[in-house]
Amino acid sequence: MLDRDGYRPNVGVILANPRDDVFWGKRVNQHAWQFPQGGIQAGESPEQAMYRELEEETGLKPDHVRILGRTRHWLRYQVPERWMRHDWRGAYRGQKQIWYLLRLTGRDSDVKLRASGHPEFDAWRWQGYWIPLESVIEFKREVYRQALTELHRYLGADRRQRFAGGARVD
Repeated sequence: MLDRDGYRPNVGVILANPRDDVFWGKRVNQHAWQFPQGGIQAGESPEQAMYRELEEETGLKPDHVRILGRTRHWLRYQVPERWMRHDWRGAYRGQKQIWYLLRLTGRDSDVKLRASGHPEFDAWRWQGYWIPLESVIEFKREVYRQALTELHRYLGADRRQRFAGGARVD
């Protein structure tokens, strides 16, 4: 499903733990690290797609996370022709994404990369929020920077809500 400009609707997930480190998944059989993301299916809302993709790629269910925020607008990236599958050539230009910032409310042990029959990641790690983006494939870096920058403010709001009079209220 492409929009009239040739972009496929997609969602991206920035998953933060209570220390504000973020989840990075290593693509199966590659040396590329990325956030969970995936296409929006016909009839799905971006939020429904986000929960589906999160479960497919990390095994996390809605009760393991809390939504802190989402991007206001679609963020777009173009896929270089050398990275396109042959059946995508023509009208396809890239992806347009709504990004979500989630707080992990479950435990690390709730992450199950083999939850689906087709795992996308073969390893994962927590990394500081402002990790240099060199480990992200080049054509996605600007969208990652935009999403991290726009959503960062929700971490501070969440932290303020979790602290009351200096006492932590997790």
